[in-house]
Amino acid sequence: MTTYRNMIRSLGNEPPILADGRKAPDRREISLRWLSGTFLTGITSSILMGVALFAALDGRQQLAIPAEAFAALGTLTQTNKTGETAKRGERVLEPTVVAKPADKKIMEISTMIHDGEKEVVRRQPFAHVKMALAANHATSEDYPRFDPLAIFSTNGKDAAPASRMGTIYGSDVESEVALQTDAFPTGGSPLDYADQMSIEEVEENVRTNGSVLTDGSSQVASLYYVDPQRFASDSSDLDLMGLTARIVEENMSVSTFDTLTPDDTEYADDVIPVRRAADIDAVMTAAGYTKAQADDLSAYLEDQLGSKKLAEGDVMRICISQKGKEANIVRASVYSRGRHVVTAALDDSGRFVHGAEPPELDAVATAFDDDGRPTIIAGRDLPRVYDGIYRAALSYGMGQDMTSEVIRILASNVDFQAQLRPTDSLEAFFSVTDETGTATEDSEILFLDAKFGDTETRVYRFQNPEDDSVDYYDEDGKSIRQFLLRNPVPNGTFRSGFGMRRHPILGFSRMHTGVDWAAPRGTPIIAAGNGVVEKAGWDSGGYGNQTLIRHANGYVSSYNHQSAIAKGIKPGVKVRQGQVIGFVGTTGLSTGPHLHYELIVNGNKVDALKIRLPGGKSLEGKALAQFEVERQRIDDLLGRGDATQVAETH
Repeated sequence: MTTYRNMIRSLGNEPPILADGRKAPDRREISLRWLSGTFLTGITSSILMGVALFAALDGRQQLAIPAEAFAALGTLTQTNKTGETAKRGERVLEPTVVAKPADKKIMEISTMIHDGEKEVVRRQPFAHVKMALAANHATSEDYPRFDPLAIFSTNGKDAAPASRMGTIYGSDVESEVALQTDAFPTGGSPLDYADQMSIEEVEENVRTNGSVLTDGSSQVASLYYVDPQRFASDSSDLDLMGLTARIVEENMSVSTFDTLTPDDTEYADDVIPVRRAADIDAVMTAAGYTKAQADDLSAYLEDQLGSKKLAEGDVMRICISQKGKEANIVRASVYSRGRHVVTAALDDSGRFVHGAEPPELDAVATAFDDDGRPTIIAGRDLPRVYDGIYRAALSYGMGQDMTSEVIRILASNVDFQAQLRPTDSLEAFFSVTDETGTATEDSEILFLDAKFGDTETRVYRFQNPEDDSVDYYDEDGKSIRQFLLRNPVPNGTFRSGFGMRRHPILGFSRMHTGVDWAAPRGTPIIAAGNGVVEKAGWDSGGYGNQTLIRHANGYVSSYNHQSAIAKGIKPGVKVRQGQVIGFVGTTGLSTGPHLHYELIVNGNKVDALKIRLPGGKSLEGKALAQFEVERQRIDDLLGRGDATQVAETH
């Protein structure tokens, strides 16, 4: 009885306080049975809702992944099953990024390959894959660790071997077909030439035969000239229907390369960007010039400019003549917002006078450019680009050899050490041997489309009919291969750049006419581009073991302080880009093992890191026309362009 009274006292036995005229609640509404029932109902509802939610998710432990990971599943615009863009309320997140079976397709295509004098057309299977690199690709194969030297070095072999697959044929064939073409007979005809028809006779023939010509037909009335260059011919003469013309080169001489000696005068342009407003002499002394040189030039430019200060964004271009230990300023120019302002030149008496604007230099326009490396974007547990490509390619059956070829093709445009972005993707079209779609040692890549961030690299494989060379070209027929590499020591570390500096051994300021790449002694050095060795031996001017390679269009690359020159590298030998030509050392005037790399253009030394280098080889004329046909056929097969049917009437 006492317990019951205490319970009533705890719940209250007085009538409730009324407020705002509300009705007093019944005492049963605040009873223990009401409280316990409400509590049990809440627990039961929570359990039922949890069971229903678990069943709806099929037992999955993860409700959603970050939105950026889902982006790797498709293109920038996600669509639902009906083809419409996703709307609010629909499920737009998947539990994981997976590779879909539809991303790989095997198709049979007719290809044509040259077999002696015949052209053989046969059907061959090809694999077309679209890879989301951020997906969790599973592969049991091991792949090599990232090694820049292995990527860029070709070890003397051509980066693109001769084509084994041939080219895409324009029509389908059911079985193997062999075609043979012969040279058009241009030697002569057993038939006698008739006299030329008069105008009246031509008109009579047209009137007589016009009635038998049906609509849509065509007829060649006469053809008295045949261009012999359109047909195969072993003769170097031009036979114009009996009139022979021979092209003879006259007044042409080839001079030998003249190796520079320590007594020769060298010239170099030093480009100095002004990143914040400063006095002219302060800009020059900060760049390594002596106070006397800075004061002398600053006094003249101040008189011409009306001020001794340079504004932020201005560029100074100083031409240096160097002979032995002596370095002198022979010309200086100031540019503002990319436009030439004033030039000072040294006269015969050693005084600065007004000079004409020097020839345009690309390094002036790109003085404030960054080094061009892509910014590393942090992701959520995503691997490096290098690992992502290998894991995806191996899981799709491309194999190590083909994947390493993909790496070499993309090396000029892709930073493999950057972190993958969720939207990064790779599309490939390559030949296979059977329906499994697995690449073999005979498989070849015909097409690549790599998307990394906002950058897209699309290349097509093409065999140039002019020299039978095989390379990869962009959509405009320009080779993807760089003309020259900026770093001949891929494993090296940047040590010192181009410009005036105090020499660590000689103890005085002089122009540093190259770029230093530090690396352990014996590290391989590769050729920056295709060319011919002009010099390979000891240099008495302080360069130690030196190799000079002459490239096309007046470019010469110089490799200095080598510990040893590679076997077979001697004057007159042709080398390929990526071929090992020597090894890092510290011979000559050097304080430690490094490569002093110089680039010489038309006799002037330039900054190898800033100069705008020409691109790879571009196709022209007949080769470009054939490439465009080949590219269009590949685009049509992959559904990348509007297929166009061409009807021919014979």
